Amino acid sequence: MSEQPAATSKFLSLVLRHRPDAIGITLDAEGWVSVEVLLAACAQHGRTISREQLDAVVRTNDKQRFAFSADGSRIRANQGHSLPVDLGLAPVEPPELLYHGTVSRFLESIRRDGLTKGKRHHVHLSPDIQTATKVGQRRGRPVVLVIEAGRMFREGHTFYRSENGVWLTDAVPPDYLRE
Repeated sequence: MSEQPAATSKFLSLVLRHRPDAIGITLDAEGWVSVEVLLAACAQHGRTISREQLDAVVRTNDKQRFAFSADGSRIRANQGHSLPVDLGLAPVEPPELLYHGTVSRFLESIRRDGLTKGKRHHVHLSPDIQTATKVGQRRGRPVVLVIEAGRMFREGHTFYRSENGVWLTDAVPPDYLRE
């Protein structure tokens, strides 16, 4: 069965970020897997994806969730893993403000506990209000929180920026949040 682009992207997110074992593959320490191994494992599990389809998903994914190695022989998710992977990201000074899209039902716990990474490696932050709004819309009517990232950085918090422009940090304490 051939996959539609959205279904392929969702499936790749599952196997490259959370459950490579679902199709019997193993990611290396940096989250990479051979494209040949991935495509063969997908086919063996009834999810046939051609190299052309894979290239299109990586190229056209609106969030740029996936990346190929420089030689195109390996693929990985850019961030969002619940598995232990080292993406090799260097700490970077963030802009003064970053943004986080959510929905109102989470505001009470966010106000109390701040933003926590949960089962992921980092909290994900957006560089602009528009992107944060899109993120929040996935779960309902969006609420955009403003993160005082510059102040966090000056006060010792570490930030990273993934290949696709998502800002990452371990947590955002409530004192750095504005609605």
